[in-house]
Amino acid sequence: MPHRIRVWDLPTRLFHWSLVACVAGLVLTGYVGGAQMEWHARIGYAVLTLLLFRLVWGFVGGHWSRFASFVRGPSHIAAYLRGESHPDSLMGHNPLGALSVLAMMGFLLAQVATGLVGDDEIAFTGPLNRFVTSAQGLAATWYHKRIGQWLIIGMVALHVGAVLFYLWHKGENLVRPMVHGDKAVGAGTAVASRDDARSRATALAVLLACAGAVAALVQLSR
Repeated sequence: MPHRIRVWDLPTRLFHWSLVACVAGLVLTGYVGGAQMEWHARIGYAVLTLLLFRLVWGFVGGHWSRFASFVRGPSHIAAYLRGESHPDSLMGHNPLGALSVLAMMGFLLAQVATGLVGDDEIAFTGPLNRFVTSAQGLAATWYHKRIGQWLIIGMVALHVGAVLFYLWHKGENLVRPMVHGDKAVGAGTAVASRDDARSRATALAVLLACAGAVAALVQLSR
């Protein structure tokens, strides 16, 4: 008989939906511009905090949130495409989903980094712009506006498309487990992620440390 186990711990779920809200906020404030660039920067700092948290949580978080549980080599990806995937791929991120997660985190880190050092010579100068040359700051701004934002929008569209594909063609709802954390599995086939009070307290401590690190980084401009 199938039973339900915890796949996505609460910190991972909060990270996911917070990042969704922040990316939406960045797109909105970036296109409005003007006075909203102050909020654009603040949301950017929040994104950096979340990304740093996820990097740490990828080593100390719940079982299925750890990079070791879903980052696979080319052979695993090829097997998944042939329909011969490892059982673990049915629980957390599958090999293609893992690539998507890593790509999204990489593009977001690049976007935040270029925002920190960029200068659009109109409404916004990044807090770390003084540590780079004028040419480097302008190049960072060019990437931020012309390349980075479209890569992220493309990744979001790809992610949403994949979720809809799994829902319509495979009958698998990937959103529901990211809301309540659990998945139905066969008896004794999978390890549950730890998601108790101690784990959540650890996550909070990690998040606060990351927020402090980002705040200290921003203070370097003063």
